Amino acid sequence: MKIDKTLQPVSTVSVNDGKRRTDVTPATDTNQEESVHLSANVAKIQNIDSSSASGSIVNPARVQEIKQAISEGNFQINPGVVADRLLETVKELIQSKKGAA
Repeated sequence: MKIDKTLQPVSTVSVNDGKRRTDVTPATDTNQEESVHLSANVAKIQNIDSSSASGSIVNPARVQEIKQAISEGNFQINPGVVADRLLETVKELIQSKKGAA
């Protein structure tokens, strides 16, 4: 690989290099209105957000119970239940992707 020594060192290159980008210059028309369009899913997200803020999704007592069982070495994992619930979650995700498309 041959190195080209005709390039300028970085310290001598200007940040703007005398050129101005035309796509970032502000518009001079101040009467121009801006609008934003939100999808229908925004209402669903806001509903989920407000319901999760008002009521806890997580049961703190159950979390503490599981933590204690793990620390004592008494927590039993049922692989069949874990696999079934994982499959249910995947099916729900696939269905939601089909509905969104």
